[in-house]
Amino acid sequence: MSGWKERVRKVTPYVPGEQPSGRDVIKLNTNENPYPPAPGVARALREIGGDDLRRYPAPDIAPLTGRIAERYGLDADRVFVGVGSDDVLSMCFLTFFRGPEPLLFPEITYSFYSTWAEVYGIPYERIPLNDRLEIDPADYCGRSCSGIIFANPNAPTGLSLGLSAVEKIAASNPDRVVIVDEAYVDFGGDSAVCLLDKYENLLVVQTFSKSRSLAGMRIGYALGSRALIRCLNDVKFSVNSYTMNRAAIGAGCAALEDEAYFEECLSKIVSTRERAKEALASLGFSFPDSRTNFILASHRSVPASKLYERLKEEEIYVRYFNTPGIDNCLRITVGTDAEMDALFAALRRMITEEEAQKR
Repeated sequence: MSGWKERVRKVTPYVPGEQPSGRDVIKLNTNENPYPPAPGVARALREIGGDDLRRYPAPDIAPLTGRIAERYGLDADRVFVGVGSDDVLSMCFLTFFRGPEPLLFPEITYSFYSTWAEVYGIPYERIPLNDRLEIDPADYCGRSCSGIIFANPNAPTGLSLGLSAVEKIAASNPDRVVIVDEAYVDFGGDSAVCLLDKYENLLVVQTFSKSRSLAGMRIGYALGSRALIRCLNDVKFSVNSYTMNRAAIGAGCAALEDEAYFEECLSKIVSTRERAKEALASLGFSFPDSRTNFILASHRSVPASKLYERLKEEEIYVRYFNTPGIDNCLRITVGTDAEMDALFAALRRMITEEEAQKR
């Protein structure tokens, strides 16, 4: 009766951050933008009519693809759009990485990479970070592999590689696809988009979820050479031609029209992030110099697991990874100033109580 179980693909699933409900929750655990999307997004959604919903969207997602291409000064056939960058990256794994050589990515990074590799049966090797939690580009040069993927800025460390380091990896692997996952690049990283004309094997993936406040609409995209984008589309159209709904397409186009609002929100988040670094340091935390909308922080005396549980009891949610190398760290999303002040007050009280008990 249970023989079918032997034929089922078995993988360890990716575990997303908690999605608590409730009005009074302070949610700093999934790196969402604390500010609403551009005002034009709501207008675009209100204008969707019955005909829009009863018809399939354009398979090539032409309206949004064209807007993204225009923003980066690229032709539309160098842009691939998917349902969030997770969908885009999953399609990249399916398209570009084939054994028997291993796919290379950092040991501490976005944990979905190993999940996709296992789902698609791709051999992989996780490359350790250095003792400063940095990606060393030399580790990705001269190695046998089926391809390379890394997040820049990296997650959950928040550290960013300079363009020369990214270029070194792409140039050293001309016969392999090199993917740079730039989910957080708008908060202070250096985008590799400027290298695309130089390296046909380079693909840059970005998202609307973080800097454009559209995590709920699921919009991601890849930028690269015509050859790479053509390969992605060939696989996509063999799996699911109509991947993105019309509401998401309209919302994405509207978000790209308001660059002033986009820059204003980025400025507020970066300012709050830098203030948060000062506050956390004063409380006894240490952390890498984040260039994202989150901070990976470790306290000098109070275990991260204990702080995580106590914060959750007060309905303040941060992310805790029970993972070697970062198992005494909290990943704290940068929220509004008011949310961060509430977090600091709670941490100050908890740390004072914990340290008093040790005396």
